[in-house]
Amino acid sequence: MASNSALESTIDKILKNTEQDILANIKSGLDDSQQNLDAAVPKLESEYDKIISDGKKEADKIEKQITGSADIEARNKQLMALEEAVDKVFSKLLDQVANADRSGDYSNLIKTLIDEATKILGTSEIIISTNVKDKDIVQSALSQFSGAELSSDTIDCLGGIKVKSKDGAMTFDNTIDARIERMKPLIRKEIAAKFGVGN
Repeated sequence: MASNSALESTIDKILKNTEQDILANIKSGLDDSQQNLDAAVPKLESEYDKIISDGKKEADKIEKQITGSADIEARNKQLMALEEAVDKVFSKLLDQVANADRSGDYSNLIKTLIDEATKILGTSEIIISTNVKDKDIVQSALSQFSGAELSSDTIDCLGGIKVKSKDGAMTFDNTIDARIERMKPLIRKEIAAKFGVGN
């Protein structure tokens, strides 16, 4: 019986030591896990912050693209409205010019157009072409410009003149049509600036 009790005592000691070893290993493993978890938290927080930051940047980028696209669309609509308005103004102007009275001020305009053309070409030795409506007015204005003559051929235009040097080397289109076309970009720019379009 004494040997049984010694055996039981030895088994109890071994079980107690083994239990203590297992508990020590579990505690050590738990401590290691806690340390690993504690070490991982800042890294996870940093990753979380980075994901949030990247998400905000992407959202800002998409917002800017949407806003930019809307701004471009609005600007294009403004430009189209401006273009329509300018076209209406020019259409009305052309209609008024086509039906204008060909006396008094118009006669002075023709003289100015001829004078301007001779200065630009640098010669008064010119042949002038005009439309059927303006032929008589141009003919009467020629008396003030020696070396200038009226072509027998007429041109298709609202009014004004086309001039070429008698040697045929130089020409200048000073018709009302051409003058309006030359003014269009300037008028468009002025209207656009006035209404803040296209800046």
